[in-house]
Amino acid sequence: MPLLRNARITLEMIKWEHSVFALPFALCGAMLAARGAPTLHQLLWIVVAMVSARSAAMAFNRLADASLDAANPRTQARALPAGELTSNFVRNFVGVSSVVFVIAAFELNRLAFLLSPVALAIILLYSYTKRWTRWSHLVLGLALGIAPAAAWIAVRGSLDSRILLLTAAVTFWVAGFDVLYACQDYVFDEQAGLHSIPRYCGIARSLWIARSLHLIMLVLLALLIFAFGLGPLSIIGVAVVFLLLGYEHSLVSKDDLSKLNAAFFTMNGVIAVVFFIFMALDIILQHSGTI
Repeated sequence: MPLLRNARITLEMIKWEHSVFALPFALCGAMLAARGAPTLHQLLWIVVAMVSARSAAMAFNRLADASLDAANPRTQARALPAGELTSNFVRNFVGVSSVVFVIAAFELNRLAFLLSPVALAIILLYSYTKRWTRWSHLVLGLALGIAPAAAWIAVRGSLDSRILLLTAAVTFWVAGFDVLYACQDYVFDEQAGLHSIPRYCGIARSLWIARSLHLIMLVLLALLIFAFGLGPLSIIGVAVVFLLLGYEHSLVSKDDLSKLNAAFFTMNGVIAVVFFIFMALDIILQHSGTI
């Protein structure tokens, strides 16, 4: 059945299951803004906004990188270079996902709606940054990092500077694991004239840069706990994230990147979910008067 087949290939193209990376942090932002659980209306449209924005960004990235993916042995089997989806189909998918995102923002509040084009610009234009700067990893980080701030705006209709600590933490976290992921394309990036930290710094130094970015993330999470007066459960959450990041980095070395997929896909999803669980419990218990 062509429709079901296209749906399956499309979901694989956008890696829908990886929505777990940013969604838990967005929900943290929403819960901090609501001082507990947001309303069902807010929760529904925040999730719709997150999934649709990420879907648009992933599909647009595949469209922008179609010729590069066709030339890279690691990515030649992706849907567009393999001919499983057409460029027109992907363009339409990006358009529909973007419209759904704007509708979700409209359903949340006026400020979210007014800022929706800005958010789309950030998450879509990232795809071209690797063509002119080695710091595209940080731009990708920002594309996901705006999620907590956007969720705060979705709940409050305004912005509090304290939530930018979580935005910055997610930015450095994503940038760190994107540097790790880019080590796989160290040779291809140089051949294709693309910019990345591994291309300029080599794999060994890039691994240390990724570790440094993740240490910055941990410091920012600690500052977030202090800024919001969070309790011991959030502190435990940061400690667990520290241990998980340590394990993630132990999976890769300059001489062995064979476990990089496990490090990238599995551990980062676990990190996001674990931090959300600890912080959510902390927020709920604090505002219920239990702790």
